[in-house]
Amino acid sequence: MSALALLVVLLLVLVGLIVVGGLVYVAYRRPALGMPLTVGLAAAGVLAAVVFGIVQSAGR
Repeated sequence: MSALALLVVLLLVLVGLIVVGGLVYVAYRRPALGMPLTVGLAAAGVLAAVVFGIVQSAGR
């Protein structure tokens, strides 16, 4: 994997963690939107799936 691909994956992970943190915060401040842990885990799962797909396609 090239250095550029690794940098893109790192930036994607960092931005994704910020988004996950924001979703957990919003769900925590507004309990009617859902349980914060469930929202965070769902967002982290989507982030992991996206990163895994990028890493697999970059390895080809």
